[in-house]
Amino acid sequence: MLSAGERPQPSHASTKDSTVSKARIMPDLATNGSNGATSSSSQIQHIWVVTGPAGCGKSTVGNVLRTELGIPFLEGDDFHPTANKDKMGKGIPLTDEDRWDWLISLRQAAIDALSPSETNNFHPPSGVVVACSALKQKYRDVMRVAAYGSSLVQIHFVYLKLSEAVLLQRVTQRQSHYMKSSMVQSQLAVLEEPMGEWDAITVNVEGTMEDVQRNVIEAVTEKLAEYK
Repeated sequence: MLSAGERPQPSHASTKDSTVSKARIMPDLATNGSNGATSSSSQIQHIWVVTGPAGCGKSTVGNVLRTELGIPFLEGDDFHPTANKDKMGKGIPLTDEDRWDWLISLRQAAIDALSPSETNNFHPPSGVVVACSALKQKYRDVMRVAAYGSSLVQIHFVYLKLSEAVLLQRVTQRQSHYMKSSMVQSQLAVLEEPMGEWDAITVNVEGTMEDVQRNVIEAVTEKLAEYK
């Protein structure tokens, strides 16, 4: 059986909801407003999950995409419970059990950001950017559930790739952050790079900030062009 990350990518042109047998997680976005008009491809909403271990630049890239795309940005660290932050601050790696509630909370926040509400004046954005390490495929599968409720929601993982040496250097420079350099090895030990997962984009982020921004924007722009 194929896992979620190995499933063939659904056709962008299809308007049929292939998950009608599932309980809806996202609101039904198949109609536009109260007049019942059928939605066009321009109304597809995108969830951009920026992934990778500590020090790879998830927050920086997330803010770049927020500005470039004009959509909300969710910082994954903000959704960790205090217990998780305390463990990481002490150099204690998180277990799968520690991460489930965090991932579910972050996933729900992404769903809420795309849903009509008073916060967005009932005009939801075209997408949302989420910074989430998502080190293992099963973690990414938890996030993928956010797109199960609507054929008009697409999820993408932007994996930021760089060497262990650069990771250690960057984390060491972040003295005020709860994530210490000793945690890098533990994260790399469990890292499952999203190679071969149809909804993942890999971007090398070892260059200058200008190079990184350009590479990320080009990769995301190219992906968006597939939906036009």
